[in-house]
Amino acid sequence: MKKTNPTVLVSPEYRRFIEDLKACVVSARISAARKVNHELIMLYWDIGRRIVDKQQVLGWGESVVELVAQDLQTAFPGTTGFSSFNLWRMRQLYLEYTSPELLAQAVPEIEGPDGDNPGQTGAETAGQLVVSDLDQLLAQLVPALLGPVPWGHHVEIMKKIKSPAARIWYLRATAQFGWSRNVLLNQIKGGAYERAVTQKKTRNFQLALPVYRAEQADEMMKSAYNLEFLDLHRPVRERELEDRLIARVQAFLLELGYGFCFVGRQYRLALGEKEYFIDLLFYHRFLKALVAFDLKVGAFEPEHAGKMDFYLNLLNDKERGPGDQPSIGIILCAEKDDVEVEYVLRTKGNRIGVAAYELQSKLPGELKGKLPTAKQLADIVRVEMGEGRR
Repeated sequence: MKKTNPTVLVSPEYRRFIEDLKACVVSARISAARKVNHELIMLYWDIGRRIVDKQQVLGWGESVVELVAQDLQTAFPGTTGFSSFNLWRMRQLYLEYTSPELLAQAVPEIEGPDGDNPGQTGAETAGQLVVSDLDQLLAQLVPALLGPVPWGHHVEIMKKIKSPAARIWYLRATAQFGWSRNVLLNQIKGGAYERAVTQKKTRNFQLALPVYRAEQADEMMKSAYNLEFLDLHRPVRERELEDRLIARVQAFLLELGYGFCFVGRQYRLALGEKEYFIDLLFYHRFLKALVAFDLKVGAFEPEHAGKMDFYLNLLNDKERGPGDQPSIGIILCAEKDDVEVEYVLRTKGNRIGVAAYELQSKLPGELKGKLPTAKQLADIVRVEMGEGRR
């Protein structure tokens, strides 16, 4: 066998060849895992459907679920997933995702704006479905909506989310962004759905980007970011806010969403003899673009957009890599006037978004009056300290 020239092993062409092969292997593994997951969810859906069908037609009671679990575990001793807990969840999956309330949300998504019944609402359409129509709807809904999402994620969504619209949103987001279960739980805890549908995003992505890129960038950016994990109870200086974010960079990345990679803080950009510094710089894997964050502890001001526009020009000219898309800027401020922001961004050619951040949340309504006040806590501390000195 002819020996390989050692110089080939260190050549740029060989390294690129190996990187391409590695990417092919990873892509094939991901594709195979998705297919396996899809088939597993379809199996679980079918098991849940069959259990519900037998209970309704033959009048079997709830104890049949325990019996089915025992028999399946005996028949497939090396297979996990057939516990009674899981079978109850399979039954729940079928019942809850065939409910009129959820189908009312799903019908418009499947039909789209040019659906067969444009004059009807989703609730009216779902309420009028006959059995054959329902079977046809489920044949489209289940593989598209449920199939791409891992079983563990389904369990968490069913446990924590009761609104049909919110469930569909989290399922879509999980499939689109590849959220891990921890990221999903963090998004649920942070109220990502509520913020996405109730808070208006202010950005100029539609004007500065092609349609498909604008949609991707819009999904990447939130209208507000929950920084409660910083445990801040008071206004802070911008550098202190930056310090705290860097100290908790993992939690901040979870709040930003899937796909962000941290590049650096106070990222240096040079122009002639002058230097400029970007507060936080990230790279988004799927947008293939640098994302710059400018932190403002006060309200948004029009000059903030001009400064960000300047930073993005420098990033695009000096830091943008081969194949990268134009950079994106996000101004993170304490508060913003949407009308003012829209007017300012209208004249900017670069992709800029403005978002507000939230620190400590207000006390939930159900806890008001049930926790001690600050004065009561102070009194308790004074009593304890007094007793400790005796």
